[in-house]
Amino acid sequence: MIFLDFFALIVLVTLGLTALAAVAALGWMPGWLAKRRRHPQADAIAVCGWCGVLTMGVLLPVAYVWAFTKSRGTDAGYTDAATGGRP
Repeated sequence: MIFLDFFALIVLVTLGLTALAAVAALGWMPGWLAKRRRHPQADAIAVCGWCGVLTMGVLLPVAYVWAFTKSRGTDAGYTDAATGGRP
């Protein structure tokens, strides 16, 4: 093999690893955002994010919207970390 064949192989492996890292970041981020915002259903949001990756993006928008919604009802102590702890 010549030098350009090795260079092409390195480029393809790098692109594949970058794509894999991007997909992993998209699946991880809704759960991380929900935990950072102290959402009471953060674990369920994290599972929804990873299931969104497995379903090729079908549930990912749901997970992102869910991570940014405030829930009503029994979780009156829910605070937003971005606003300094104010409800």
